[in-house]
Amino acid sequence: MGLKELFKSGDLTVDLASVFDASPNPYVLLTPDLRIAGMNQAYLNVTGATREAILGKPLFDAFDSGPGEDAPENVRQVKASLEKARDTGQRDHLAVVRFSIARRQANGADTFEDRFWSATHTPIFDDAGEVVFLLQHTTDITELETLRNRGRTATEASALDSVVSGAVLGRAEQVQEDNRRLETERNQLVELFMQAPGFIAVLSGPDHVFQMHNMAYAQLIGHRDIAGKPLVEALPEIESQGFIPLLDTVLATGEPFEGRSLGVQLQRSPDAPLETVWVDFIFQPIRDADGQTIGVFVQGHEVTESVLADERQKLMIDELNHRVKNTLATVQSIAMQTARSHADPRTFAEGFQARLLALSHTHDLLTRRNWEGADLGDILQHETEAHGASRVSTNGPRVALAPAAALSLGMIFHELATNAAKYGALSAQDGRVLVDWSIADPTRPRLKLVWRETGGPPVTAPDRKGFGSRLIERNVRHDLAGEIELDYPSGGLTVTISVPLEREPDL
Repeated sequence: MGLKELFKSGDLTVDLASVFDASPNPYVLLTPDLRIAGMNQAYLNVTGATREAILGKPLFDAFDSGPGEDAPENVRQVKASLEKARDTGQRDHLAVVRFSIARRQANGADTFEDRFWSATHTPIFDDAGEVVFLLQHTTDITELETLRNRGRTATEASALDSVVSGAVLGRAEQVQEDNRRLETERNQLVELFMQAPGFIAVLSGPDHVFQMHNMAYAQLIGHRDIAGKPLVEALPEIESQGFIPLLDTVLATGEPFEGRSLGVQLQRSPDAPLETVWVDFIFQPIRDADGQTIGVFVQGHEVTESVLADERQKLMIDELNHRVKNTLATVQSIAMQTARSHADPRTFAEGFQARLLALSHTHDLLTRRNWEGADLGDILQHETEAHGASRVSTNGPRVALAPAAALSLGMIFHELATNAAKYGALSAQDGRVLVDWSIADPTRPRLKLVWRETGGPPVTAPDRKGFGSRLIERNVRHDLAGEIELDYPSGGLTVTISVPLEREPDL
């Protein structure tokens, strides 16, 4: 609505700007940022200002309530009322407010005169429903306050209060003070609500319309615009997950519902896939003055990390149990096969202990890497370093082995090194072992490893296979699903092993 809009009644056309200016009641028109957009003559008369001096200026630059120590509080009250009318779109009233006005003296100096006012602040909307102006209607009630507070007898005071509405003003002041106190308390509660670490939302009515939600809730759902929207519209992915029937039940029965470690799928950013979030929560009924359930208070906190940690712990315990069982089975097999090859208890103990140590070495490597795997070169070094680093030469790229493959190859390298130390190249002073490996076919990686002994005593093929040979062949063919060739040229044993790297055998 512009100041020059015309009001037509029959043949009579009235300029509303003239009506506004002729009103005996003081009015000032403000923009949403509280700049003076217009005023009538009554406002200029009561404030002692000129149109040119204040038009377009911020209200509290034009009128700042003077230098008194109460001035900031006076300004705060008026500003708060104007902002409330602007932000809520509702008329707001100040029953009584103290606000000093500058008066120009004859000598040109300005002094500030204490005045008391009653004010009403009304939002003015455009066709789109947006607040475009604020209309302040002020009434100077200084004389009433002066009469009411002047010293007099109780009888005079009672009669005078009735005449000048002092009692009414007193009650208005009390109500206004109570409202300010309640507003402060409400703001504090809202601040606590918004900053609460757990997520909170208030849902209203059978459609579960979002009335309020805090920052934690906004973060949970990806900061979507949900205010004033029904749940199915605000969070459409929720509709098929069973939470709406739970809310309906709370609304119908008035009984709360508590959920523990429940998964909910949410789209936490635009165009992102659904993400499972785990939450603890409670749906608490909200009742009106008659005890009827009118909404649901949602409160809870995200426990995704705790749930995933519990799952990881359970998985680790299950995996540990599996590994322990398989390790015990391996130890049992080593014990039985070693016993068959050694009738003497002393030699049995030596062979059995050496194989357990080999198994332990590989376990140590895996433990250092949280059982995510081990490097082939590290395992080979662990199992051969007791025979001298200069006597075992290795050549090949870094190869990351899965835990099961690492354990099997660790046992294989131990048996080969032990055999070389007893009967092969490492039993002679000048003997050496050369180990070369490579990766073939990158699309389906396959490890090819050649163990070649040289400089040792002459070699002949054995008449029968010992435990070491059987253990090596069993690990390659059964545990690693690979192939092995053992050649016995006179110059030294050659072992060729080929295993796939993609397969992860059971531990």
